[in-house]
Amino acid sequence: MLHRARDLLIRQRTMLINASRAHLAETGHVAAVGRTGVADLLDVVEADDDRLSPLERETLSHLTGQIRDTAARITALEKRILTWHRSNEASRRLETIPGVGPITASVIVASIGDGTNFRNARQYAAFLGLVPTQNSTGGKTRLGHITKWGDSYIRRLLVVSRCAMIRYARAKPASENWLAKLLTRRPGKVAAVAMANKMARIIWSVLMSGRVYQQEPPVAAA
Repeated sequence: MLHRARDLLIRQRTMLINASRAHLAETGHVAAVGRTGVADLLDVVEADDDRLSPLERETLSHLTGQIRDTAARITALEKRILTWHRSNEASRRLETIPGVGPITASVIVASIGDGTNFRNARQYAAFLGLVPTQNSTGGKTRLGHITKWGDSYIRRLLVVSRCAMIRYARAKPASENWLAKLLTRRPGKVAAVAMANKMARIIWSVLMSGRVYQQEPPVAAA
């Protein structure tokens, strides 16, 4: 319930920010994308100067006030989620996996428990809709797009976290990073989904094993 409420408030905050951006753009005020840009937009509305007419300021103040109120409610929910995460042993074990934070770890444990409802890691990845569709004809099996079945919230968290890794990998030479090498052959979104699929399998293995994540040692060169 905490996660669903947080997700709803985040979507509402995004709608409010987009609306504020659009209205301010009509008055000639454009800000950068991201948190810094949002702060600049709020300053434009709340500043005591003549950059906006009284009617424009009055109208936009309703949106900016709602943005701040929604942000405060999101922060309060995240604190409660973090408290739950710290009190749950399985959730803390998932946090040892690189790229899995308290938000992702807590919602996975709250959704599937110890993972015993799934026979193997691939079944859990299929539950999240991270496996390709299969079309069989003439004795041949062809793989298509991912199914996108199951819990879209968890799937989105896993894919978005992998997209963050891709942004850093693009800055490195392909010869020094396996992910950068993969990006030379596959689009970024395809690579992010493939990594999310792998992450889902690791998560299931950590839940079933009852141990923390241990990275495999690098294979020595022959």
